[in-house]
Amino acid sequence: MTITRRGFLSASAAFAAMPVLRATAAPLPREADIVVIGAGAAGIAAARRIMAANRKVVVVEAAAQVGGRCITDTTTFDVPFDRGARWMHNPETNPMIRLARSAGLDVLPAPSGQKMRIGRRNARAGETEEFLAALVRANRAIDEAARGKLDTSCASVLPKDLGDWAGAAEFMLGASFAGKDLKELSAIDKARAQDRNAAIACRQGLGTLITKLGEQAPVALSTPASRISWSNRDVSVETPGGKIAARAAIVTVSTNVLTAGAIKFAPDIPKRTLDAAAKLSLGSYDHIVLQLPGNPLGLARDDILIEQSNSTRTALMFANIGGSSLCSIDVGGSFGRDLSEQGEKAMAAFAKEWIAKLFGSEAAAIVQKTSATRWNASPFVMGAMSASSPGGQLSRKILTEPIGNLFLAGEATHETLWGTVDGAWESGERAADAALRKIGALKDEPADVPTQSTKKRRAPRQ
Repeated sequence: MTITRRGFLSASAAFAAMPVLRATAAPLPREADIVVIGAGAAGIAAARRIMAANRKVVVVEAAAQVGGRCITDTTTFDVPFDRGARWMHNPETNPMIRLARSAGLDVLPAPSGQKMRIGRRNARAGETEEFLAALVRANRAIDEAARGKLDTSCASVLPKDLGDWAGAAEFMLGASFAGKDLKELSAIDKARAQDRNAAIACRQGLGTLITKLGEQAPVALSTPASRISWSNRDVSVETPGGKIAARAAIVTVSTNVLTAGAIKFAPDIPKRTLDAAAKLSLGSYDHIVLQLPGNPLGLARDDILIEQSNSTRTALMFANIGGSSLCSIDVGGSFGRDLSEQGEKAMAAFAKEWIAKLFGSEAAAIVQKTSATRWNASPFVMGAMSASSPGGQLSRKILTEPIGNLFLAGEATHETLWGTVDGAWESGERAADAALRKIGALKDEPADVPTQSTKKRRAPRQ
């Protein structure tokens, strides 16, 4: 039986109201209509879509928890904090926000701006305006370069007269935005990235949200896919728990995992696909979380603070998370990558040094417990978010091309919402639709109705 798009949407709505079932690791089914590799945002979105079409799906996840790059830590401190992604975007069209509310979770707007620190003092209003003007000029230069015939690095087109604001502008547009320095970042990819100013947080954490949304899906945890045999007719997925025969598979692993060869394919996936994934390697972005009781920095709840810096050895602070005593010092790009390689002790030492530089040694001395993420060392992710190297922006579209009965999904496959949970979720729904069509389970009607994937979004920032 096939299901039309309109009927499918009705089924999706009914599915959202179904009783919640917890993900389970056993027993592993031996067959399914579609196998999903990875239980991050893209994998959970795909699984929900497939289940709404009344098709059998199995999700295999290498890690011991659902979430992928959305992991909420509820044990290290007395309040939860997100070890990975922490924002959603586009509240007008993002289905995750509606689903969060229907699941009983709290969503709220993120802070609308950032505070600037110049040495031991806050920037004056005029200085903040100068920084914002420099940021606008830098963004405009990148956008203009992206209209050219040849792609180039963002760094190569920056205005040369940004003066004292050059370091902060480069950090905000590069390491903080994409996890890579601007010299490693495609101007076209950066310019095509959809505006992400309307950030939305989930008070209980994005990891909590993805886990909640995945409770209805049959997820096998600690079950890495080791080999995928594929053709134009069917697929076979090998795991430590056994082999699963299916009609199609959706692979949501990161580009770094894909190119590392952690999963073997038979036959090999096309070189064109691997080359595209290599051009979309993951940047580096980590949180160094400090417990600072008594608010010694004098910052407000959820304040975001950056510094006027003349180098890439800098960070962004997300202070007093959710009104707690936790402050996250975020590092990224080449500096963040090098720091992460030195381990958590070195990361915590940098964070305390950074606070002492901006607020005094007395503030740094109050730090109690610390915790740091090291996403580059995570074997099932191997980095933060995808970011295109110069000349590689078209690679995102290549990754959406079917490979027999294989379909790729994940934030790297989204041309405008790459690097976001929103893009990952939408890519999972899109891949599920393609897989369902491939096996004859979804048939479009001539007069289609809009869905989250087809609604017109706001134009990318110009």
